[in-house]
Amino acid sequence: MVKTPTYETNPDRARKRPCPQLLKGQRGFTLIELLVVLAIGALLIATLPSAFDRLRDTSQYRDTVRAMVLDLRQARQRALAYGQVVRFSVNLTDHQFGIEGLRLKSVPASMEIKATVGAVEFTGSNPKAAILFLPDGGSSGGTIELVRRAGGGVRIRVDWLSGQITQEPRSP
Repeated sequence: MVKTPTYETNPDRARKRPCPQLLKGQRGFTLIELLVVLAIGALLIATLPSAFDRLRDTSQYRDTVRAMVLDLRQARQRALAYGQVVRFSVNLTDHQFGIEGLRLKSVPASMEIKATVGAVEFTGSNPKAAILFLPDGGSSGGTIELVRRAGGGVRIRVDWLSGQITQEPRSP
């Protein structure tokens, strides 16, 4: 026979005995803890779209600057290699740039493009700024600025004598 302690059989004592789960130190979350977690999650979700917009704008800006400098250098190399004048044009109205005769690239709407060059052509009401690269390595020279929404940006210079292409930050 097995002896059972009396407190196990007494219904009054069984009710007063604490729950075994609480004796092990386990607890649930309180309502305040759950609300704090939900508030932090809502704050993170609210800030994500603006962070992605800034990331996208920065990525587009860097890609555009890289593509413009690359096209300018390619135009200079083509002029030297083929022994003929190569025209790099910037369409200020349509926000496009590139080597004439090749596919033009677009400047994102989040940026403004400015050009100070010696050769400006008007076809209708559409102004095109052009930098000519000469077979001897020189160029017509000029400055192209890509301006970001915040006011910063880059200034790309083409030296008229040597055709050298440099870039520098543009102060807002």
